[in-house]
Amino acid sequence: MPEIALGDITVEVVLKDIKNVHLSVYPPAGRVRISAPASMTLDTVRLFAIAKLDWIRQQQKKQRAQERETARECVDRESHYVWGVRYLMKVVETEAAPSVRREHRKLVLHVRPRSDAAVRRAVLAGWYRDILKAALPPLIAAWEPRLLVTVDAFHVQQMKTKWGSCNPAARSIRLNTELAKKPTECLEYLVLHEMVHLLEPTHNARFVALMTQFMPDWRHRKQALNRLPIGHPAWSY
Repeated sequence: MPEIALGDITVEVVLKDIKNVHLSVYPPAGRVRISAPASMTLDTVRLFAIAKLDWIRQQQKKQRAQERETARECVDRESHYVWGVRYLMKVVETEAAPSVRREHRKLVLHVRPRSDAAVRRAVLAGWYRDILKAALPPLIAAWEPRLLVTVDAFHVQQMKTKWGSCNPAARSIRLNTELAKKPTECLEYLVLHEMVHLLEPTHNARFVALMTQFMPDWRHRKQALNRLPIGHPAWSY
């Protein structure tokens, strides 16, 4: 993959069969990538990157300053979040299938005796994935008639560099399991964001106008999401 050096910033360049140039700055450290049409020269890409240099630095500064969760060990009285609400973990060792449930402000994790931290984290991650899967169908169903689009498939997985993605050709969306930890209004913003890509694949002026039309406070929700701590495992490389 070719790269462009702009002082202390390295820009990865991907040349492919697309019509427009796309600039992305990925958390947690602010990795920069430009996707450009295959016919574009590296010199032209460099000029584009230079023109966006101030914006790139702003994004990197925000991402590097964002609070990060420490690695979770899944032990008693450890803090965990579900839909933006803080819970204290309670670990129960039992000779039964592992499970997770909420009891008031406690998150009760049932695991087999002598289960290590990796096993406990896997059980919890599976539970987060399940509750996110359950939350998505009603949200998608609520937005489909308003946008006049149909989502043929949705996927939930741990994603390394983004909250979500959309494949307009397959009419499918993909969301990060970390969203199960965030407030529901942030999840709805992400669902709408990816569904609007079925109408407009890029982040151009039309995309922004559609977001504002259907969710006037989408910028506030986006800012709220980006102020929240980044999950330790979700953003590792």
